Amino acid sequence: MTDLSFLTASELAPFIQSRQLSPVELTEHLLNRITQFDPTLRTYITPLPDLAMRQAKEAETIIMNGGYKGPLHGIPIGVKDNFYTKGIRTTVGSKLLANFIPDKNATTVDKLLNAGGIMLGKQNMHELAAGSTGTNPYFGNTLNPWNIQYMPGGSSSGAASSLASGLTTLATGTDTFGSIRLPASMCGIYGLKPTYGLVSTHGVFPTAMSLDTAGPMARSVSDLALMLTYMAGYDPSDPASLETSILDYGESLYTGIKGIKIGIPTYYLQDLDPDVERLFTKAIENLKYLGAQVRVIDIPELSMATFSSYATVTGEASAYHHKWLQTYPEYYSADIRTFFLTGTLTNTPQYIQAQQARRKIVKAFQQAFLEVDVLLGPTIPITTPAYSKNWLEQNLGVVKRTLPFTSPVNLTGTPAISVPMGIDRSGLPVGMQFIGNHLSEKQLLQIGSAWERTKPLGNRLEK
Repeated sequence: MTDLSFLTASELAPFIQSRQLSPVELTEHLLNRITQFDPTLRTYITPLPDLAMRQAKEAETIIMNGGYKGPLHGIPIGVKDNFYTKGIRTTVGSKLLANFIPDKNATTVDKLLNAGGIMLGKQNMHELAAGSTGTNPYFGNTLNPWNIQYMPGGSSSGAASSLASGLTTLATGTDTFGSIRLPASMCGIYGLKPTYGLVSTHGVFPTAMSLDTAGPMARSVSDLALMLTYMAGYDPSDPASLETSILDYGESLYTGIKGIKIGIPTYYLQDLDPDVERLFTKAIENLKYLGAQVRVIDIPELSMATFSSYATVTGEASAYHHKWLQTYPEYYSADIRTFFLTGTLTNTPQYIQAQQARRKIVKAFQQAFLEVDVLLGPTIPITTPAYSKNWLEQNLGVVKRTLPFTSPVNLTGTPAISVPMGIDRSGLPVGMQFIGNHLSEKQLLQIGSAWERTKPLGNRLEK
């Protein structure tokens, strides 16, 4: 068997089911790696070795007695620290909530644990899920395992870095203006931002409630499909939850993409770093070789995305944090305090204008999907930056550059999958995103799987 550190859940599950691999052995292996490497990478805020071992032993006993639950049974999972966990501190990467201990689990956490998943720990994140770099002055900056001088992206920084470094098998993330896809791109892993409301956010600490989305992060598309099957579903406790049928998301992974119509908005061809442009041009040719029909289209309404997203996020976040910002301003780091306080300057007419722009973008997407099956663009227009000593200026600068590329699907509530598309000249991964119509996750995963089989990163994450 290959090194357990980098096997996917889809690869591990048959060994666990057939009792060739014990969940205890797998969990011990990853906990040992966390002890060895995480003091440097800082992917976990609260490792949970005792709990993980208890869950692993329980899983082993049940499996040995013929009670195998399915492909998540005995699989280790990292949980982003904005998902509530009963009796376990949930800091949201913030000094404000450093000692917050929920009395319940988030719905998604319950679903994953009930399926037999093993919780390795609560994972590091950009403070309050409101940043794009992975800096955290309270719990330490998460580092990019491809090169520890570089950022891993945020806000789901711990999830992406731990997957890329073999410190977990699966991970949960959240995405309000790119927080699953951006770190997936910078760390060379796969991340799915589902349709808004498909996965419950009940028990997930809010950033901007009309945009917040929970989703899976993994080292393979098949693992995204596996996780989504368990994470998706109607939750009466979540006002935004969709009442929709849950599909077999892995059913079409190997059917290829011949004839799939892919549209590239001109919006996603602007202001690209040279390496991003080079790799994206190559990726387009490879998609055509796989049989996809690729063409450039124009969606002029996307020019409103930055204004609409920024006004929506800062407005909703500042409203939620209003009392805390007044009472405990020193509990917010400078970049987050600046970001949220900007929202206090957003007046009602500006917020309404942002929602009107949002509706125009939604209608433009609906029109585009009458012509093409999916949209495509780089996940972000920049290559991964090295950490700067001036972290405040850098954090705000990264948001400014990346938000225009990631935020449109948050505004529209549509799903998107970030996949690696290659390695830049600094030896770091670069990602691209396929964007689908509402509830088109099955097709996005099919396309992502076909792309994954081209091995865009070589064998880097298979060693």
